[in-house]
Amino acid sequence: MPEPRFLSGRDPATGRSLRVRIEAGLVAAIEPAGPGEKCWLAPGLVDLQVNGYAGWDLNAGSFGADTVARLAAALRSRGTTCFVPTLITAAEAEIVAALKVLAEARAADPALKRAIPYVHVEGPHISAEDGPRGAHPARHVRPPDVQEFARWQAACGGLVGMVTASPHDPGAGAYIAALRQSGVYVAIGHTHATPEQIVAAADAGAVLSTHLGNGAAASLPRHPNLIWAQLAEDRLWASFIADGHHLPADTLKSMLRAKSIARSILVSDVAAPGGLPPGRYSTAIGGEVELTADGRLGLAGTPFLAGAARPLAAGVAFVAGCCDVTLGDAVRLATANPARFAPGHGVLRLGAPADLVRFRWQPGERDLDIDTVLVAGR
Repeated sequence: MPEPRFLSGRDPATGRSLRVRIEAGLVAAIEPAGPGEKCWLAPGLVDLQVNGYAGWDLNAGSFGADTVARLAAALRSRGTTCFVPTLITAAEAEIVAALKVLAEARAADPALKRAIPYVHVEGPHISAEDGPRGAHPARHVRPPDVQEFARWQAACGGLVGMVTASPHDPGAGAYIAALRQSGVYVAIGHTHATPEQIVAAADAGAVLSTHLGNGAAASLPRHPNLIWAQLAEDRLWASFIADGHHLPADTLKSMLRAKSIARSILVSDVAAPGGLPPGRYSTAIGGEVELTADGRLGLAGTPFLAGAARPLAAGVAFVAGCCDVTLGDAVRLATANPARFAPGHGVLRLGAPADLVRFRWQPGERDLDIDTVLVAGR
């Protein structure tokens, strides 16, 4: 029998020092630890929306299993032990090809199969309007089609587990209901839907708002509007991009209070230039983009965003430092809460897989200083 492994740190929720004993890749004991511990200890982070990172791009039109493995390693180094690859609006052939690669990569590597619970397809059944469409290519936006969804699933062995769609289309209700009946999570996003259409989507089975506050028109009616409707709809959880650019701190603070910590999730929505030096890059999402030193990723020469560049750990630090949220709740928003949509991840408890992250952080710091990451105790 291999010797047990130990990892210690302070619980972000209580501040108390813990020592975790790990045996056979599982949490075998959680014990009090002595004073003087400098690091925090939490479950590995769970990110429901990853387009790429560190130059690895899932939306580039052509990639291989090596890209998936290297992307997973880059995210793991930043504390994310579970992530959902996200494919944006594209031609059906491109979506199918990407799904096949992701399915093959998981099948060939047990570690990837553990890290990737399913795939999120963000689009192509979204608003075609400028603003709500965001950086998604207009030429590939199309109405919801259950038969197309069936072809996606046939290509990847049923790996699509979440779809973001706009409920403005007359066929959206039937589409949402069909996907939920098949066990797929449906999220509302990139939409110009009315409040009534938001409620109808929840009636049909939608369970989440994708990066709420973004993927919407620059100007909205004071009230009613689609953001208020989603904040008020208790059947919808909401994900938020907490990079300091997609949502100002006061906006995010207000949205978290309205939706409540209990129904909120942090996502990175990180794209391939994330983790790279500042500069200009050519990407599948947005084309020519510019990454600035403060982590803003925008369409070059415009005021518009082109995805995100900061990993989920930075979102935890931003929320804890700028939104009047405790570190414990900020960690919850990136672990236990997203694990509602990725069961088996994001928890530190007896018998659970030892996916853990040990980090340093002080108020005012813009990121978590990652010390140790364990996946199944390794």
